[in-house]
Amino acid sequence: MADAILKSEDLSGRALGRMQRSVFDAFLDACTAHGADTKIVTDGDGRAFSYGELRRAAFALSSPLRRMTNAGDTIGILLPTGAGAVITLLAIHAAGRTPAMLNFTAGIKNLKAAANTAPFKTIITARKFIKLAGLSDLIAQLSDVAEIIYLEDLRENMGLGGKLRAILGPFMPQIFTPRASADETGIILFTSGTEGNPKGVALSHANILANIEQIEQHVNLLPTDIFFNPLPTFHCYGLTAGTLWPILSGHPVVLHPSPLQTKAIARRIFESKSTVLFATDTFLQHYMRASTDDGLSSLRIAVCGAERVRDETRKIAEQRFSMEVLEGYGVTECAPVLAANQPGDIRSGTIGKMLPGIETRLEPVEGLDDAGRLWVRGPNIMKGYISPDTPGQVIPLDEGWHDTGDVVSVNEEGYYVIRGRMKRFAKIGGEMVSLTVVENCAAAIWPDHMHAAAIVPDKRKGEQIVLLTDHPKPKRAALLAWAQSHGVPEISVPKKIISVESLPVLGTGKLDYVSVTAMAKNGLGIVDA
Repeated sequence: MADAILKSEDLSGRALGRMQRSVFDAFLDACTAHGADTKIVTDGDGRAFSYGELRRAAFALSSPLRRMTNAGDTIGILLPTGAGAVITLLAIHAAGRTPAMLNFTAGIKNLKAAANTAPFKTIITARKFIKLAGLSDLIAQLSDVAEIIYLEDLRENMGLGGKLRAILGPFMPQIFTPRASADETGIILFTSGTEGNPKGVALSHANILANIEQIEQHVNLLPTDIFFNPLPTFHCYGLTAGTLWPILSGHPVVLHPSPLQTKAIARRIFESKSTVLFATDTFLQHYMRASTDDGLSSLRIAVCGAERVRDETRKIAEQRFSMEVLEGYGVTECAPVLAANQPGDIRSGTIGKMLPGIETRLEPVEGLDDAGRLWVRGPNIMKGYISPDTPGQVIPLDEGWHDTGDVVSVNEEGYYVIRGRMKRFAKIGGEMVSLTVVENCAAAIWPDHMHAAAIVPDKRKGEQIVLLTDHPKPKRAALLAWAQSHGVPEISVPKKIISVESLPVLGTGKLDYVSVTAMAKNGLGIVDA
């Protein structure tokens, strides 16, 4: 496939203008536009916060942060999804510092590596969260590399300066808040670290605001929409789309601290009458199972990313709850959303069309004639990586292009299809076999179970594919028969299928393929050299 450049529709002039400000300025503008008394965020405990309350809290907490840190510092945020995380992010911006979102499920090794990469010497968290999540040992080890500051202590140490900022800041923000350029780093996130130490992803204020404008232009909302977001804010999808988008666009958002609390989430969606849910396919399946038939009936859209949406998921959502499931696609480096299906225009098996303002090119892949490796460029693409080898230094992209590492195809109407990660293709007998196709076949015949394919060494063919499934009695004959009747080559049907009690899932909702591969090797008795 030729690597010609494809362009999506243009961003509107209004959107281009709204990108040229900081995230905090965009928040202040939203306060003015929608009214300080408007309730905008509902926390995990049910407390609703108005724009004005968030604004006052952000200005107030910025005062002790300015005393305790230096101008331009990066500050880590180790908090669950909730009002506390939102206020902390805004307070760090109001103090003229840069927030770094930390994955508290990543383990101490990755967190210490992140602290050295960004770098940062201060982490904000909350005692209540640490106690409930059982993270005391983690915090003790993090104390070796950073000062731990608790929200509870910040509130008590605001002093007179904090109170004055809370009162006067909303009226004279230009005096109490350092002016940040739209092109400055607005937020730092981190890659998973599965291929070595995690890299920092430096997103500018303009990157984040551009992605919000792109989503807004691509997906039509109703004035009455209420968002529900249980996804972590250390993941870009949960941060930009699930949290900042509704707040900056004036749509109330209900935040939940953990996507794993399926029964509580189904209950809260019902009680809050939420209409737009952010989830992954796996989590949405769990929420639907945990819900009564009318429990999710208020939802009109479930926006799913991070993994492929199964046909069975979409069918259950429509039949039981009359909701549409929009499959989207993005990567952290792109702030994160790149493409999405649209309400009323869902093309099953595709991720829809690219958002406005994005250019793509497909680089040829050996063994694949109808697909290519996806490169992207646009206003939402990151400033660059921060490498562990050069801490704090943002390495810019070559001419603005980012290599997603995903293999895609594009149909004649401009809809994109994810064929798999480059690293999730096995070369067997000279042919490229997508692990995604293997998983799709398994999902088609065993829709009520989870499946994951892994590549392991093979003495004769170099590589072989192993399928792990939580189906108690999977039969290869059934998988082979389905593949043959649907035109899937037999080479895509694994010789080995291993039944496991459960498949490992990351805190972001994605399957943990590193652990999946280890389980597959262990199941075959393969020992790494």
